[in-house]
Amino acid sequence: MKTSRRSFILFSISAASSLALTRGASADAAQVSETDPKAQALGYKQVASTVDKTKFSNYVAGQNCSNCSLFQGKSTDAWGGCMLFGDKQVAATGWCSSYSNM
Repeated sequence: MKTSRRSFILFSISAASSLALTRGASADAAQVSETDPKAQALGYKQVASTVDKTKFSNYVAGQNCSNCSLFQGKSTDAWGGCMLFGDKQVAATGWCSSYSNM
């Protein structure tokens, strides 16, 4: 079967627009709130320096979501996915008690 130039162009445009919509949807994913029950259970804070150090003695300055092994974004992203929170995104500057740098 021969593919015409017009069919190829239409297919390419369709594929590119689908990809753009998919990326846009993931960029608009819900963000984890500190009041979310799971976030509270893990001691999640959007700004790591606000962690209650008496309650979470395992917190060490410099630890944050962007350098955690569970973070699913780039270290330069402001928000990214986390394996613990499903389809919700965490702040790169955040922290929770499940922090791991392995």
